[in-house]
Amino acid sequence: MLECVVNVSEGRDDAAISGIAAVAGRDLLDLHTDPDHNRSVLTLLGEEAPRRVATEALARLDLSIHSGAHPRVGVVDVVPFVPLAGSTMHDARQARDDFAAWLVREHRVPVFLYGDERSLPEVRRGAFRTLTPDVGPSTPHPTGGAACVGCRGVLVAYNVWLRDASIEEARGIAAAIRRREVRALGLLVGDHVQVSMNLLEPDALGPAEAYDLVAHHVRTPAHIERAELVGLLPAAVLDAIDPDRWAALDLSPAQTLEARVARRGLL
Repeated sequence: MLECVVNVSEGRDDAAISGIAAVAGRDLLDLHTDPDHNRSVLTLLGEEAPRRVATEALARLDLSIHSGAHPRVGVVDVVPFVPLAGSTMHDARQARDDFAAWLVREHRVPVFLYGDERSLPEVRRGAFRTLTPDVGPSTPHPTGGAACVGCRGVLVAYNVWLRDASIEEARGIAAAIRRREVRALGLLVGDHVQVSMNLLEPDALGPAEAYDLVAHHVRTPAHIERAELVGLLPAAVLDAIDPDRWAALDLSPAQTLEARVARRGLL
């Protein structure tokens, strides 16, 4: 079983988002939308749903008129394949390579690969500057841009929103907490700022530890407005956290991968 977490550059047009999500059918486990980031994150199962979602997104969206707080290189911006129960990283890498070849063949969207060869942040920094696409045309698609297609282990996307803080403070906190287990950015989101994180080893450093890292660097506890889970997390990560903290950390059993897969009757 493979998970695929497709990040699409649209978070404001409800009709477009609904149409894109609808084509995933029963393979859609979760949809998280943020209008300030202007981004939607679709957690999917398998290899076919990501192709349907990509096709619909490319038909509906135009990167040339896109604006938002989150960095992006394309309409179908990030497409990681993740091995779950019964699958291996080899399976995820094969799915990555097959999707990349399909995206170029069907839509002429250039693809930057990430995984063992390089990280997603390296692709973001170098795309069309120091890096040329691994597959497909050497220039961006006129409306679709490019895609970052990868394979990785399970990670947790997690945001901590700050109150009465500047973007400089958020960026300073992000830099201070960045480490092997945590990628972090300070982002201006509307009238607010947030520390946006990817927790790369959530079994070792999960949402509770990430929240506490941010809390350690704010001026006072009152400067944390709220926390936000983006997408899903493994049940083992949730179970390692004191249930008394779940509500404040924006966590619940319903937000686990296992709970959503079980709804499909696959567990």
